[in-house]
Amino acid sequence: MASDWSYTYAVARIRVLETRLLTNNDVSAMTALKSADAVVTFLKDKGWGDSSDGNEPERIFALEEQKTWALMKELGVDFSVFDVLSLPNIYHNLKAGVKEVCTSSSNEKAFFADDRFGRENMLKILSEKDWTALPAHMRKAAEEALENMLHTRDGQLSDVIVDRACLDAIEAAGRASRDDVIRDYAGSQVAVTDIKIAVRAAKTRKSLDFLLRALAPCSSFDVKALAQAAFQGEDSLLDFLSSSGFREAAEALKVSPSVFERWCDNRMIETIRPQKYETASVGPLVAYLLARENEIKTARIIITGKINGLTDEAIRERTREMYV
Repeated sequence: MASDWSYTYAVARIRVLETRLLTNNDVSAMTALKSADAVVTFLKDKGWGDSSDGNEPERIFALEEQKTWALMKELGVDFSVFDVLSLPNIYHNLKAGVKEVCTSSSNEKAFFADDRFGRENMLKILSEKDWTALPAHMRKAAEEALENMLHTRDGQLSDVIVDRACLDAIEAAGRASRDDVIRDYAGSQVAVTDIKIAVRAAKTRKSLDFLLRALAPCSSFDVKALAQAAFQGEDSLLDFLSSSGFREAAEALKVSPSVFERWCDNRMIETIRPQKYETASVGPLVAYLLARENEIKTARIIITGKINGLTDEAIRERTREMYV
């Protein structure tokens, strides 16, 4: 693992902030509250949001995300180490941009905020077909997805093209990184996403050609074997997962889709948890970012569940494992 003593101060700061992260006990307490408003109050008491959010949950979540990234900038570390974490968002913006350019529909909320590839810049790049303005790993997929959408209006195929390119970019970033945490994150992200794709494809009986195009090679299993198993059906897929080191994923799928989604996110937390014991590397910073994303997602799940009248048990089935 790469170790850099310039991270020592940053890691010390992160250790203090980790004490303010939500715990599993906090999640249980929020789940037991009677209303979404009560959960918002709980979060506000923990320091979430500020006086400008008006107690609107999504505004609070957006502010917490902004706080986290602002903190990373304050720490003064090499920001390029976080590039791999932004890949899903900028590729999502590419998909949203392709749809908007080709359909003339406008949906600002469909885009993630990004200084380089937010809505305005992405639409300009796509409209002008200025592929060199994109990172090298995005160019081919952007051109192919846009041309496909312009000529066939097949939005699903355009999404598959972009999603596959995103997974390939994450896997390549992991291989190129000198930091264990980035390699572990990338490997886990690609494997879990491949499994999600295979699960959806098995349920909807997608063709083998679709699976081979959509699934990205990874180190966790033979992706062609995964595609074949998904093509043969859900039972075959469960057998493959059980025999390939993903028995817990198979067991979660047998319970419900929400339990499976919970397993996917919990696996990522398990991947980064060893970073709690690192002292002089980028690992704890990356782990903190992912931990914050995880707790924001969990808070959103609980509040949404309260708004929609789900039982505590149903909400509990969906909540994620916390980092601390």
